[in-house]
Amino acid sequence: MNTIELQQTLPEVFAGRDSIVSDIWHKQVALQRGKTYLIEAASGTGKSSLCSFIYGYRRDYQGIICFDGENIRNYSVSQWVAVRKRSISMLFQELRLFGELTAWENVQLKNTLTGYADKKQIRQWFEALGISDKWNERIDKMSFGQQQRVAFIRALCQPFDFIFLDEPISHLDDGNSRIMSEILIEETKKQGAGIVVTSIGKHLPLNYDRIISL
Repeated sequence: MNTIELQQTLPEVFAGRDSIVSDIWHKQVALQRGKTYLIEAASGTGKSSLCSFIYGYRRDYQGIICFDGENIRNYSVSQWVAVRKRSISMLFQELRLFGELTAWENVQLKNTLTGYADKKQIRQWFEALGISDKWNERIDKMSFGQQQRVAFIRALCQPFDFIFLDEPISHLDDGNSRIMSEILIEETKKQGAGIVVTSIGKHLPLNYDRIISL
């Protein structure tokens, strides 16, 4: 996948609003593979909705979203499976981890489906992000910042053309944010992938090709 295009897209819940000032909603926007984007937004302007629309998790929007020119509303279940397994990785704001499972088990679930990363590499990511001691700890016993790092590692356990990170460092200090950026740059460079980060203030320290206001 090389291009994600939004054509006059708008969440249905915004349809009754008289005026919307946005670089995305009701505009034509193309996200290109290999580029790095920051989507800046105030709370309640639809950034998490945007991620869900692109991931096919929600369909309550007006307009058109296309992957390489094909309207995603026409995608079959098997096409969505392929996209989520090989083309788009998504780190949701709410993380969507399984609280009753350990950090490793959460990551292993994803990696078993894709077979992408070896266990040694995953351990190295845990160590770099300062959570190696949480490997066998249940997610519901961990802080939200620790959970964010686990969810980030899980998002890396697949091939992708684009990786979306919805407020990935809201609970991280500057040191861990920098390490996350370094890992992200290394992994996306290997795959020639695009990066899309959303933020309501604090954001990953990256060299963004474009900053978009939602």
